[in-house]
Amino acid sequence: MKPALAYAAADGTFAATWLLLAFPAVGAAILLLGGRRANRWGPVLACLAAGAAFVLGLVLFAAMLGRAGDDRAISQHLFSWIPVNGFQVDAGLLLDPLSMCFVLLVTGVGTLIHIYALGYMAHDPNRRRFFGYLNLFVVAMLLLVLGNNFLALYVGWEGVGLASYLLIGFWSARPSAATAAKKAFIVNRVGDVGLSIAIMLMFATLGTTSYAGVLGGIGALGANSGTVTAIALLLLLGACGKSAQFPLQSWLLDAMEGPTPVSALIHAATMVTAGVYLIARSAPIFNLTSDGRLLVTIVGAVTLAIGAIIGCAYDDIKKVLASSTMSQIGYMFLAVGLGPAAYAIGILHLLTHGFFKATMFLGAGSVMHGMNDTVDMRRYGGLRTVMPITFWTFAMGYLAIIGFPGWAGFFSKDKIIEAAFDKGGTSGWVLGTVALIGAGVTAFYMTRLMIMTFFGERRWDPDAHPHESPAVMTGPMIVLALGSVISGFALTFGGGLQQFLEPVVGRSAEEGIHTISPTVLTLITLLVVAGGAAAAYRQYGTQAVPRTAPQAVSPVTVAARRNLYGDAVNESLLMRPGQYLTRALVFVDGRGVDGVVNGLAAGIGGSSGRLRHAQTGFVRSYALSMFGGAALVLAVLLLGRLG
Repeated sequence: MKPALAYAAADGTFAATWLLLAFPAVGAAILLLGGRRANRWGPVLACLAAGAAFVLGLVLFAAMLGRAGDDRAISQHLFSWIPVNGFQVDAGLLLDPLSMCFVLLVTGVGTLIHIYALGYMAHDPNRRRFFGYLNLFVVAMLLLVLGNNFLALYVGWEGVGLASYLLIGFWSARPSAATAAKKAFIVNRVGDVGLSIAIMLMFATLGTTSYAGVLGGIGALGANSGTVTAIALLLLLGACGKSAQFPLQSWLLDAMEGPTPVSALIHAATMVTAGVYLIARSAPIFNLTSDGRLLVTIVGAVTLAIGAIIGCAYDDIKKVLASSTMSQIGYMFLAVGLGPAAYAIGILHLLTHGFFKATMFLGAGSVMHGMNDTVDMRRYGGLRTVMPITFWTFAMGYLAIIGFPGWAGFFSKDKIIEAAFDKGGTSGWVLGTVALIGAGVTAFYMTRLMIMTFFGERRWDPDAHPHESPAVMTGPMIVLALGSVISGFALTFGGGLQQFLEPVVGRSAEEGIHTISPTVLTLITLLVVAGGAAAAYRQYGTQAVPRTAPQAVSPVTVAARRNLYGDAVNESLLMRPGQYLTRALVFVDGRGVDGVVNGLAAGIGGSSGRLRHAQTGFVRSYALSMFGGAALVLAVLLLGRLG
């Protein structure tokens, strides 16, 4: 395998790589700078811009397949960005198998979400601005995955944060939306500090921020060295912020205040996948630090458990799906934390998740569209008969996420559970058991969602008149539902994705000694999933669902409804100390620094005012003062002689 730092120059078809960024960037510029008249044609322009990037991505993908595996890393120099002595940074793009996977996911799923939004946002008076933000989101994510150095990645990283802030708070007249946008922005700043310090540390130790220099030279620092581990942990902190992983997961549920197409884009194709990409891209760094990899797996296991537990307690359909995203990204972190044996498996689950999670979020939006924007599943019930397309497409996503045999999740999530057990030792058994139980809990809360939404008695409000969504919304849902069915098989057929990614992340472990036989483990997993689904059916399918959530519930349910007190912990550990520190600094500044400065100024001013009274302008007063002074001097001299 060719070293990761050996990149071919972009020529021929690959010379057009920069257009991947240009198409959505031009669309965003036109829409955001255009006038109100762009409300008519602007949304269509945004869809065409995203679609053009997807078509170009397919062309580049076909061209990449025509190259040998070791020659699929293509670098394109754009211009000298920071030409400073001792700190040379070039703006350039890197198109390799890893970034290509994200390009196709971001532009493909992103285009379908754009088209869906044509119907969902049809009556919004600010839809031009909304679609401009969507294009901005796409171009920021593309820059994040296509930049050929960590500094370019950081620019895209911050661009994604900005776009998410604008989209989550799009309906800013709602206080809850404005608060959610600020929360997402601030929590992500915590992680961004970690990423920025990691980049500074790279430059301080290796003299560069380019992938070629950092990933090619990191080995010189030695395995498990303090510097390598520090860089890895700082990168992990950044990844936790963007991907809503423990302990920075609290913003994701509140982000549901944004329009549903935003939720689909964030959860399926853009923001929350950025952390997984960062760790996979930094594979040579994490391969050198066992402590770093272990912490990644712990973060993933803890988060998948937190997300699964929370998902069982919410009645808000979008927040259940958001909890699910938190949990599924936890599976991806668990996989990439296992190192070369499972990097590709983590990316596999990321890609299949992009299909089935987008399917379900758009399905949730379709339900809301037909139910006067009601999100409470206790006010649903029996919708499968009046919204058949929404039901069947959502069902495809449901079967995929629980890992039903043949559907996408069966090929990706089961491999993560197997890889966790194959880690061996106590940690392998613990991680594998958590992942296995998480699969059962996922089946429980997703079955609960299906039953409460599409089955049982109709619990609609009197003014609700549910109906199927228009074709412009159901069309993308059908395409994504098809991906939820076939993507797992298509990506793993003949080892396709794993062989494709091998030059970047290494070979995934497919053979050798297994802690548990793969066949036996698959059967165990299916039994656990079936048990979770059966438990949900017993509780919600055989009994009437009350229209109001019961309050007499277990302490676990109370904790889950409060996000397992994640907000309370963050408030106690971060927000309150920060407030007290701010107040203390304000006091020191106001009473200390300003007090000294203002006191000195007041003292001088007061003294000057008093001395001014001595300047009367009368000669007799000055003569008397001189006489008094002379008398005083003579008295002192006389006393000195007498003494």
